[in-house]
Amino acid sequence: MRRLMTIIAMAISPIAFAQPATAEEPLHPDVAYALAAVPGGVALDSRNAMWPELGMELTVPADVAARAAVGRCASGRVCAFAQGSGAGTMLSWTGCSNYSTAALGQVRSIANARTSGQFHARSGSTILATASAGTRVNVSGSVDNVRCVP
Repeated sequence: MRRLMTIIAMAISPIAFAQPATAEEPLHPDVAYALAAVPGGVALDSRNAMWPELGMELTVPADVAARAAVGRCASGRVCAFAQGSGAGTMLSWTGCSNYSTAALGQVRSIANARTSGQFHARSGSTILATASAGTRVNVSGSVDNVRCVP
């Protein structure tokens, strides 16, 4: 009986955990990396993922970016980018707290699209860069977390 249950579980597992895929666009490697690095994420499409429990979203840029409060960082959010000057893959958060940047791999710029407060790129508890409200800054060093200060 145990063996039969194991066989059934193995047969059902690929179906239960399969993610929808489109023939046109496979999952972007940055999205796949982030989903593997941070548990609890969900792929929304080939270029976007979200972590509902963390209030975090990952967006791989398309050729044309929409206008937002600070570059691609939407109004009211704080964002971390894989490249300088707000380019490349972006993580963004709605809340104001401490967040791991493990899903991004590397952070080269941050943006604070809120109307007040500061957003810090950090290595441990050491602040490497600070974005005041409505600004974006480039980051040097190895960032492992970001912190929003009201």
